[in-house]
Amino acid sequence: MTAGEFDFSKLTQRTAAPGTALQQLPPARGEDHVRVISSLEEMRAAVDAVAASAQRLMSIYTPDLEPDVYDQNGFLEIVKRFVLARRFAKVRVLLSDSGRLLRDNNRFIAMGRRLTSCIDIRPVIGPIKQRACGYLIADDRAIVYRVHADRWDGVADLNNPPIARQYLDEFDEIWHASAADEQARLAIR
Repeated sequence: MTAGEFDFSKLTQRTAAPGTALQQLPPARGEDHVRVISSLEEMRAAVDAVAASAQRLMSIYTPDLEPDVYDQNGFLEIVKRFVLARRFAKVRVLLSDSGRLLRDNNRFIAMGRRLTSCIDIRPVIGPIKQRACGYLIADDRAIVYRVHADRWDGVADLNNPPIARQYLDEFDEIWHASAADEQARLAIR
């Protein structure tokens, strides 16, 4: 598996005919909730479920905080309850294309401006900026992942710590590399 690819073999299997849709595996562990996602409605529901499962940390890697997903009342309410109800709750967002975001009105950004101690948004710096994927990780156990952020096809798992940690490690690496550009961070705020 190369960097930036999701290991679908741990979550899904293909049907006998090549090119057919991914089929969901039966749960291998007690409380698995693996889902294959193929529509905007399914993506919204999966993002809401993963976000609602967070206890300490939400990490979001997205091109531009897609308004169809992250600027929805349900998601915004989940984030608001998360950061206000938990003393050490943190939401971190990495934007690989912040240009569009600065032109659009985004309620998540407005919430981030009001709750700066809980929500931190950074533009991605460097060669990683060209990554096409998008994901949301709750703590180090739940994840929604799309190979291509411009499509709704993806997978969600509410209880897969090995995969969630793998992408959280990647997120942390990009997060720390993007910390240097304070000027770009201030432009988003």
